[in-house]
Amino acid sequence: MKKFIVIFIIATISILALIYGYFNFEFERKNIAKENLKFEYCYNKEIYGAELATIINRAIENNEKNNISKDNKGFYIENEQNSIKIEIKIIDNNTTYKMETFYMNDITKFVQNFNTIKFKCTKIEYHSQTGKIKYLYFEQISS
Repeated sequence: MKKFIVIFIIATISILALIYGYFNFEFERKNIAKENLKFEYCYNKEIYGAELATIINRAIENNEKNNISKDNKGFYIENEQNSIKIEIKIIDNNTTYKMETFYMNDITKFVQNFNTIKFKCTKIEYHSQTGKIKYLYFEQISS
């Protein structure tokens, strides 16, 4: 009888642990999807420079919240888990800039110069370990 009770308790604890693990996994998956949606909505869509500035601010905030390291030039270093990088191609001078360039030079100047200019996100990449967004590429599509 004691052996049966011990086996029953072990089986019950194992089942509860599996259920807890499943719900924890689902909760994390939904959180990642919710976080990714803050950036994915603009994929293959035309947006104005002011909205792109908001996306840049959101990515910077994410990197700061997650304590992402920077190199000696002030650019974030990818960490394979939760860092976000954004690059913006400006057609006026055919140059691709990292988001930090605009952020460090006062993002309000970016808004002043590109407020009514249209951009399009043409590439999104995800971290293989976590499934979180790691990279966005925007191209200027109007002058």
